Amino acid sequence: MIEGHARSLAKAFSWRISASIWTVAIAFIFTRKVFLSLSIGAAEFVTKIFFYYIHERIWEKINFDRKRPEYEI
Repeated sequence: MIEGHARSLAKAFSWRISASIWTVAIAFIFTRKVFLSLSIGAAEFVTKIFFYYIHERIWEKINFDRKRPEYEI
């Protein structure tokens, strides 16, 4: 099966939201500054979602350990 662009984007956003919440929490533990922690989380969200999407699209082109379904409907 081929994964579409919309699915790759949905996966990227769902992962980044949860991961960014943890980044903000960890940044706050270290800095105790809300605005700085949120800024770090926002910067991390924007940059990493871009790189994650590119990573997913590259892997979509790689057939490593992919199995063809025995049947398709």
